[in-house]
Amino acid sequence: MRWLRLRGLLLANLVLFFSFLVGLAFVGHAHENSELSEHGQPSQTFGQYVGSSSFGEAVFENWESEFLQMFMYVLLTAYLVQKGSAESRPIDEPAAQDDDPRDHRTDRNAPWPVRHGSEVILRLYENSLAIAFGLVFLLSLWLHAATGAATYSEDQALHGGSAVTTWQYFGTSQFWYESLQNWQSEFLAVAAIIGGSIYLRQRRSAQSKPVHAPHSETGG
Repeated sequence: MRWLRLRGLLLANLVLFFSFLVGLAFVGHAHENSELSEHGQPSQTFGQYVGSSSFGEAVFENWESEFLQMFMYVLLTAYLVQKGSAESRPIDEPAAQDDDPRDHRTDRNAPWPVRHGSEVILRLYENSLAIAFGLVFLLSLWLHAATGAATYSEDQALHGGSAVTTWQYFGTSQFWYESLQNWQSEFLAVAAIIGGSIYLRQRRSAQSKPVHAPHSETGG
């Protein structure tokens, strides 16, 4: 039980992720077969739908926006501040995150790249969180475009239109409509937690300041 307790936050989010992903697959399968029936096309099995471009597009266009949000949030919080927000780095005072890892080469419990990595490895490691989120964002962007191009081409074929390649799909209004409708909501949510944490509180949450903290106090 202690092992679970110490990993509860990550495990709870993974369980929720897989639960909603399975739910998306089931309702998406029903919706897709309803669409196919309206066009006089044969229905798909559940396995066919999960392996289809329609399901892939529904998944990856959302992953794209989520990882863009996290990539940008990591970068923005490294350089920008917001007075009074629990999400902001300290104002006019040093933060532990600012410490140069090169001064901690001899720390026994420091990660391997800090203790033994070359300058290149250490440079990559000290930016690895943003790099990882950025790479997953680009991969999700490409997968969204690839699966979206296949779905778009299938729809075009049903209406007598022409198929498009992945690169051509990047140039369609459909692709940017799908992306931008998600991007705007992601940054609205980020702005809400940044601004909301100035005046509002949630006891025990790491995303909130202490309930008794003044509105002007920055950081958790």
